[in-house]
Amino acid sequence: MRVAILAGSKSDEKLINEASEVLKNLGIEHESAVISAHRDPERLREYLLNSDADVFIAIAGLAAHLPGVIASRTIKPVIGVPVSAKLNGLDSLLSSVQMPFGAPVATVGIDNARNAALLAAEILALKDPEIAPKILQLRESLRRG
Repeated sequence: MRVAILAGSKSDEKLINEASEVLKNLGIEHESAVISAHRDPERLREYLLNSDADVFIAIAGLAAHLPGVIASRTIKPVIGVPVSAKLNGLDSLLSSVQMPFGAPVATVGIDNARNAALLAAEILALKDPEIAPKILQLRESLRRG
């Protein structure tokens, strides 16, 4: 499994599906789970200890602790997707981008799970030459409309 898509709430399922669709189209193996950093920290800890993912996508709203908690427990890249749950997502965005030194989180735009999936693919493409042409093809199709 190359990418793990984690969300803090079942209400984020639409964004999980958007990220998953991009990864499917690029032929990238992935899985998803709903695990709250607040309500189920032990389950999250166990998931991270047992995951063989190369990249994590963390979808979270409000205080958006999920990306930072994941980043604090792994040396693998973490991409945060802030959710527009309250304050038009500004609270989630700021929570995700303002991580302390030692727990970096790459953050995409509010509700932009598709860009998170694309960024995960670009990270994987650094070591997997089969992914790069698929990304370029996707970008070309986006340019054509």
